[in-house]
Amino acid sequence: MGDAVWSIVHAERAALIDDLENLNDERWDEASLCEDWSVHDVAAHLVSSARTTRLGFVVDLARARFDFHRQNARGVERERGASPQETLERLRQVASRRSTPPGPVDSRLVEQVVHGEDIRRPLGLTRFYPKEAVVRSLRLQARTPAFFGGAKELVARARLTATDADVSCGDGPEVRGPTLPLLLAISGRRVALDYLDGPGLDELAAVI
Repeated sequence: MGDAVWSIVHAERAALIDDLENLNDERWDEASLCEDWSVHDVAAHLVSSARTTRLGFVVDLARARFDFHRQNARGVERERGASPQETLERLRQVASRRSTPPGPVDSRLVEQVVHGEDIRRPLGLTRFYPKEAVVRSLRLQARTPAFFGGAKELVARARLTATDADVSCGDGPEVRGPTLPLLLAISGRRVALDYLDGPGLDELAAVI
């Protein structure tokens, strides 16, 4: 199963590189869906994440005094090139890597899908992700505690039901919609709420 997941991750990295190759430099400065980060910043984060090993993650986290936000900011600063083309070349160089921080390998799917949308949606770009990638990402986010970047506590307050796949998770009033908006919503991207409905939608909107 690990090989299959990595094949999807590598394909998603290649697809994002193709999209970024068609951008002029000014568009790299546009705000992404990831708070306080530009498109360029998110691309640099993806380079940093792809380079991160299990041991390297622990060392970097300790240096950041166990502050995940500080650790991520340092990674962006380290991997953001002097120009978009330099960052893009760094992304090409890491596209086939299999290194990963501690945790399930499915976290690499979450990284590529969610951050792929952080970049694409503000730019008006559309990507039809493999359904398996989105479903596995949604399930992982739903069972991962917030401390580790997940939404376990959030989905304890609302039941997520996908309308395009056989997946349902969480407790409480129902929120319905396609898997991708569900994933983005529980990952804190409020733009996805417009694609969801159900009696639990207000509850979900109040906590993201």
